[in-house]
Amino acid sequence: MKKTYFFLLLFLTSFIAFPQENTSEKPERKPGHIDVSKFRQLKEELPTPNREHTASGAPGPEYTHQKVDYVMNIKLDDDNQRVYGDEVITYHNNSKDQLEYLWVQLDQNKRSPNSLSPQINQTTISSMNNPQRFVGEYMKKPFEGGFNLEYVNDANDKPLSYTVNQTMMRVNLPEPIAPGGKFIFKIKWWYNINNYFVDGGRSGYEHFEKDGNNLYVLAQFYPRLAVYNNVEGWQNMQFWGRSEFALEFGDFTVNLTVPADHIVGATGVLQNVKEVLTKDQYSRLEKAKKTFDNPVIIVSQKEAEAAEKQRSNKTKTWKFYAENVRDFGIASSRKFIWDGMAVDINGRTVMAYSYYPKEGNPLWEEHSTRVVANTLKVYSKYTFDYPYHKAISVNAERQGMEYPQICWNFGRSNEDGTYSERTKNGMIGVITHEVGHNFFPMIVNSDERQWTWMDEGINSFVEMLAEYEYDPNFDTRSLPKDIVRYMSMDQEYLSPIMSQGDHVFNFGPNAYTKPAAGLWMLRHTVMGPELFDHAFRTYSKRWMFKHPTPADFFRSMEDASAMDLDWFWRGWFYTTDYNDIGIKDVKEFYLTDTPTESAKEQAKRFNLDLEKRKDEMVFFASKEEIGNPSKAKKITDLPAVKEYVDGLSEPEKERLNDAPSYFYEVTFDKPGGLVLPLI
Repeated sequence: MKKTYFFLLLFLTSFIAFPQENTSEKPERKPGHIDVSKFRQLKEELPTPNREHTASGAPGPEYTHQKVDYVMNIKLDDDNQRVYGDEVITYHNNSKDQLEYLWVQLDQNKRSPNSLSPQINQTTISSMNNPQRFVGEYMKKPFEGGFNLEYVNDANDKPLSYTVNQTMMRVNLPEPIAPGGKFIFKIKWWYNINNYFVDGGRSGYEHFEKDGNNLYVLAQFYPRLAVYNNVEGWQNMQFWGRSEFALEFGDFTVNLTVPADHIVGATGVLQNVKEVLTKDQYSRLEKAKKTFDNPVIIVSQKEAEAAEKQRSNKTKTWKFYAENVRDFGIASSRKFIWDGMAVDINGRTVMAYSYYPKEGNPLWEEHSTRVVANTLKVYSKYTFDYPYHKAISVNAERQGMEYPQICWNFGRSNEDGTYSERTKNGMIGVITHEVGHNFFPMIVNSDERQWTWMDEGINSFVEMLAEYEYDPNFDTRSLPKDIVRYMSMDQEYLSPIMSQGDHVFNFGPNAYTKPAAGLWMLRHTVMGPELFDHAFRTYSKRWMFKHPTPADFFRSMEDASAMDLDWFWRGWFYTTDYNDIGIKDVKEFYLTDTPTESAKEQAKRFNLDLEKRKDEMVFFASKEEIGNPSKAKKITDLPAVKEYVDGLSEPEKERLNDAPSYFYEVTFDKPGGLVLPLI
């Protein structure tokens, strides 16, 4: 009762003292301000939840996305390096909106002679250059790329009105597509395939001078629908070559005609396997489907070398069907060696395959398919069971690109069959990363054109987990230490992670490394593996075969963990603040029963009669105030503490730690502005 009275009196005296202050002595008051706390909620930054994207981060009861089905006939002209194609597209309008037109992506137009893409590339004139680069940059004629459209017709072969704007084509509809309706139309086209060693690109062909053969990796090879949703409307931002793709799910029927001696890997289930493989190859394929410990050679190096020399002038048609995929990729060459092994994903068999020329051996035969299998297992553990029937890794030098169920990756042995540790690790890393893209964004189907980090950054994080399970000593490259140099750069060249990819300098660190490093810190420092893994798995499962936004990720991680992470999202994703925490001051304190000068000042501010109450107090004295630390009291020698402890029950006493004899007060300096935990 005595203590209650004292604090009540202190409160009252403090309260009534304010009106008695001399206002003329007040310092000039600063103007008011809004809430600028780094811990404030992301209410203004995140979109308002709705019945499609809820406040919990989950899809709502009215969530929908469009569906687009394709039936395609594709011909690969190996002599002239061309693709010829025709397609029937069925567009399903699952939205609540009436659509007056459709936007179709013409990504190959990025390489057309009149493309504006080169104009957005920022370059400077180097003081010296090698002849090859000089000729390539300043003397070479533009590549004759881009789609050549032969027709755009409706289902009855009546021409449709359309307008092409660079990499986007607006197809004007005879009448609007009502909600729940569909529209069928046809497109026929051809284009010249780029040699990506000469003209760059995410796909194309590689020419082998020694044997005169080509290795094709074909993507963005067909006109394909843009995304329409309740977030962006039509996602019809141009494809300038950096920020990747936004695509709808659908079913693909693809008939691919290639030289008869080519081996083909592609998205989807091969429908006519016995027609395109020899009996021996088919037998080996069936064996691979039952072999879980080591890869089985399906097409041997001996068979590939024989095909390189013979060069058939006949053709074969490989038939594929893919259900519920967002895109389609193709690899084709007579140079391919093909191996595969079965992978057990929670009782379900999935195939891991690799396609590679002899130039990739022995590196690829030793590692590629094993890395694919490891990636499928680890990603399935941290997200959801891999739902497709296969994943393919294709060796295409200077490439690292992903499509549903198939990807192309760099990494070659030296001519004598040796390879460096750096080459091996680079190949393992790129295969893990590109196969991992089957999960993000091929299944968790984010908008790559707008938010690069949602697939590249998240995928780079899970990639590290998979790399460490493949090799505990793996030299991974997206840890927090790997982002220090980037975050220390001139602010003029930094952009927040939450930036559209075409608008940033240092694209790799911004979209890959920094998000991955942030998620690594979240898992290992801020949240802990148990909470993080459950929340991350929740997000992944919620948005399988759907289109998430950044808000869905942020909200799901908080919703499933009961952790307020807005401070982390704000600092790491929405700003370019950096982590710079230093020790500004360290003070040493000891215990005493004698009031120090600082204690007297504090008592004076609270109108406390210290002489009467000093036996009830414990005093901290700085090293300067106490002078000689030997004068400090043991805590058990302080009457107030001893009296209090003696009055505790035995169970309460058992919960006490040993009494400390001295203390440190550490003052931290945070000039970087980024909020991060101290560890």
